[in-house]
Amino acid sequence: MLLALDVGNTNITIGVFDGEKLLCTLRITTKLPRTSDEYGILLKNLMRDNDIDPAHIDAAIISSVVPAIMYSLHNGLYKYLHVDPLIVEPGVKTGIRVVTEHPAQIGADRIVDAVGAYVKYGGPVLVLDFGTATTYDLVDEKGQFLSGITAPGIRTAGRALWQDAAKLPEIEIKKPKSILAKETISSMQAGLVYGQIGQTEYIIDKVREESGFDNMKVVATGGLGAMIAAETDKIDIYDANLTLDGMRFIYEKQKGK
Repeated sequence: MLLALDVGNTNITIGVFDGEKLLCTLRITTKLPRTSDEYGILLKNLMRDNDIDPAHIDAAIISSVVPAIMYSLHNGLYKYLHVDPLIVEPGVKTGIRVVTEHPAQIGADRIVDAVGAYVKYGGPVLVLDFGTATTYDLVDEKGQFLSGITAPGIRTAGRALWQDAAKLPEIEIKKPKSILAKETISSMQAGLVYGQIGQTEYIIDKVREESGFDNMKVVATGGLGAMIAAETDKIDIYDANLTLDGMRFIYEKQKGK
């Protein structure tokens, strides 16, 4: 079995694959400091609670944008699951060719999403990931990573509101009943959610216009992506497991499968 770990700024999303089948997904927080022993024991216990025998894990792959935790996480996998994980980094075969000005600056998470979208849906494809940042990455029909756009994520924008404005409360991020808000909480929800929808639609249209890719597919993933995708016909597909599938594709390509 393959253990795939997507280390984001907020959460670590974990997938367990048996061949092509995704058996389960797990999630733990990234920001809590942990030792290698804590990572190893936590991962084993989570898998057991989901009826997966940790002894059956014979491979692992990590995509990370948080270098600070990699030493402990890597060692935890090695000590407790007895696997030496493949790290998605420059030099790893992905099947995607990055043709931006500084290819090494493209985060592993964006490469993984691009691989997942290109392999599953073909190109040209625009990949949207609604996470700590909202990213928009363009891959052409040849599998070339052409361009990336980065904006604040919905929760990141919300956090800026309630941390920097003394009278604004921390709120649940969801679509209000109407954009015509009549009190503070729904006012903030309207601004965050409808603002994200408007940004998403404008960027999709602008990318299509400037790239000339009239047949471009638009694929979204990420925690709040489902909510946004449901509110616009500009997004063709919402794929909750896109990142984990992309990691599996990279592992299989690297191992020559």
